[in-house]
Amino acid sequence: MVAGIVIATLTSGFVYALLASGMTLIFGVAHIVNLAHTAFYVVGAYFMWFFMRSLGWGGIESIVVTVAAVTALGLLTYQFLLNRVRQHPQAVLLITIALAMVFQEVLLTRFGSHLHIAPPLLVGNVKILGITVEYQRLLIIGVVIAVMAILWLFLSKTKLGIAIRATANDAEVANLMGISVSKTLLMTMGIGTALAAIAAALMAPLWVFYPYAWMAPLTMILAIVVLGGLGSLKGSIIGAFIIALVETLVVFLIPEYGYLRTVIALLAMIIVLSVRPGGLFGIVFEEEKL
Repeated sequence: MVAGIVIATLTSGFVYALLASGMTLIFGVAHIVNLAHTAFYVVGAYFMWFFMRSLGWGGIESIVVTVAAVTALGLLTYQFLLNRVRQHPQAVLLITIALAMVFQEVLLTRFGSHLHIAPPLLVGNVKILGITVEYQRLLIIGVVIAVMAILWLFLSKTKLGIAIRATANDAEVANLMGISVSKTLLMTMGIGTALAAIAAALMAPLWVFYPYAWMAPLTMILAIVVLGGLGSLKGSIIGAFIIALVETLVVFLIPEYGYLRTVIALLAMIIVLSVRPGGLFGIVFEEEKL
């Protein structure tokens, strides 16, 4: 049971970490709460299914085209919709939730409400500590570790990464230093949606998805981002594994109440926020000053 809990927690935790990191990056730099983030995730899963199941493509080319297509969709969304209203949080919330519903209805019209699952990228399994683990799960763990390492190096060592960090700290100062804030925000949106697309490509063979499937993960990702601290990548990653562990423990220890795993995970978030209102690594909210 312990080995099963560890494998399930790692698989869910790494996928949650990718999704939460993308949303956190967009919020931390552009101050945009992208409620369509998990809708991009579902669109990516449909792309993987379509390319592999309907067109018969291999895994590598399906992943490349899926990530490119979803990233392009994210860039277009920011350039033509969010860039104009990003300083108005209410408008951003309305546009992104409406966009998620548009994606939902397009998928519903094109593919119907049927359940889908993509073919595995790696076929087979291996015994680890007495339990059978699919190669697909090991692939998820390995790829996400590599992607997170690349993201850290990118933000720490590259010129664009430093520009993103500078813009996140103070956009006005970054602009005075010669950084193109508009370009930086656009690229940040692209990176955030690319992370969602990678998560979708990896999870599509393990996750049964349908047009409305963006709603449940959105709740969990918002909980993770708030739990870890708004704008904190480190907090999002740690929060992802906390939520994944809580979910997994509920499913393994009290399987008859497995349907309550989301509620219990949210309860864990509430408990942490009652002690640390700013999240694990966030800044405690200040009272408004008149």
